[in-house]
Amino acid sequence: MKNFSRKAKALKPFLAMDILERAQELEREGRSIIHLSVGEPDFPTPEAIKKSAVNALSRDQTHYTHSLGLLALRQAIADYYYRNYQVKIDPERILVTSGTSPALLLACAALLNPGDQVMLSDPGYACYVNFISYCDGTPELIKVHETNGFQYDPQTIKGKITPRTKAILINSPANPTGNLLEKSRMRELAELGVTILSDEIYHGLVYAGRNHSILEFTDNAFVFNGFSKLYAMTGWRLGYLIAPPQYMRTLQTLQQNFMISASHFGQEAAITALTAAAVRKDLDKMRQTYDERRRFTLKRVREIGLEVAVEPTGAFYIFANAKKFTRDSYNFAFEILEKAGVGVTPGIDFGANGEGYIRFSYANSLANIAEGMNRLEKFLALAKTRK
Repeated sequence: MKNFSRKAKALKPFLAMDILERAQELEREGRSIIHLSVGEPDFPTPEAIKKSAVNALSRDQTHYTHSLGLLALRQAIADYYYRNYQVKIDPERILVTSGTSPALLLACAALLNPGDQVMLSDPGYACYVNFISYCDGTPELIKVHETNGFQYDPQTIKGKITPRTKAILINSPANPTGNLLEKSRMRELAELGVTILSDEIYHGLVYAGRNHSILEFTDNAFVFNGFSKLYAMTGWRLGYLIAPPQYMRTLQTLQQNFMISASHFGQEAAITALTAAAVRKDLDKMRQTYDERRRFTLKRVREIGLEVAVEPTGAFYIFANAKKFTRDSYNFAFEILEKAGVGVTPGIDFGANGEGYIRFSYANSLANIAEGMNRLEKFLALAKTRK
């Protein structure tokens, strides 16, 4: 191990992937597994987007593009934000990346010096801590609680700001909770004067209320978004970053050195994703299906004895309290997988404050979700008997 870098050794495994990979091993052994762990849309990419990529390939659009991305795509992104949030964005403030995770990595590399603190929620997306730490920042975890839908308290945040605080990270709709950050709280966070890192990858996947972009309240923000979740394009690896103007040259330099550019034909397809009426119809159908699954899964989760204090209304996750059954969500999740044949993600993957919870992804068919819940109901009944 001594030959590995300090940074590499410090990275923690992504437990959702550990669960998935063990589930795949069991499937190869002939086991039937219901996947409710990984947050990946089960829908195909809309047909118009795929046709756009094929057409781009036929035109030999397979070479490097401008490192910031195609101007036509950056303009389409700016138009999208104006159409949805009534904010005007110069396309020169947009950097197209090979997925949303690289966008977050580039922003942390541009923004953080050793010891700079980034506030983020606990529980929160498992990989955030690793991005910050890898770029020499210090994660400052802020506990959020189920009683108010895992919302930040801006006054608590304000009281924890120090000269070392460089940014506050928000994610709405949120992974793992599926909850939206209230507009009033978002506004209060923006008014604190600290740079906001806003992960907006689940925007558009909202079933009650409305998602808001941080750019409605401040320009002192880095916004991360992309095509993976809303457009069912996880394997396309296309994302983007919207940043304050003064950071763009540095971000561009980082992109040129480490990633060069996102794929040309993929960017052409992304333009279609943002502009084609046919795609919007497909998205509406997907949203309706997700909402049906959300309501069904939430009902069954409660019926089988797990608790959800505040109904999640975004993304495709339910973060359920399982403390009456376990205080060791890691081993509990693997026990569920091995004995019930259902993949769920342990709450500890999302931070110490997530212990005792399990995350369900309803990015699966209604029939599979129903079967998974039936299996889990039997498992939990036996767990109660054992206690």
